[in-house]
Amino acid sequence: QVQLVESGGGLVQAGGSLRLSCVASGSTFRFTAMGWYRQAPGKQRELVAAISSGGSTVYADSVKGRFTISRDDAKNTVYLQMSSLKPEDTAVYYCNLGVWMSGSYSPGRYWGQGTQVTVSS
Repeated sequence: QVQLVESGGGLVQAGGSLRLSCVASGSTFRFTAMGWYRQAPGKQRELVAAISSGGSTVYADSVKGRFTISRDDAKNTVYLQMSSLKPEDTAVYYCNLGVWMSGSYSPGRYWGQGTQVTVSS
């Protein structure tokens, strides 16, 4: 049984930073691609960033240059470092275990419970 547990969300002022963590259990983490998604009220869930097992990354245009995804296979953990946060980054952020193919990420069926990020103006 795969479990994904996110942490690190919270309330931050615009321009501030947060680091989200997602710990995975029940899978061969080092062989899997991982992604961070977010969902704001009234909007569809969207891919924020993803990382392959080899360390290749993709980012949504809206977060390029501000967010960094990384992984620590020894800790079965994927991180999302968020800087220069904007009010429009406010959302519930979800971790996902997915598939990396041809330079792009496809979500799998395993999701974390989500962690709320709120950016005040």
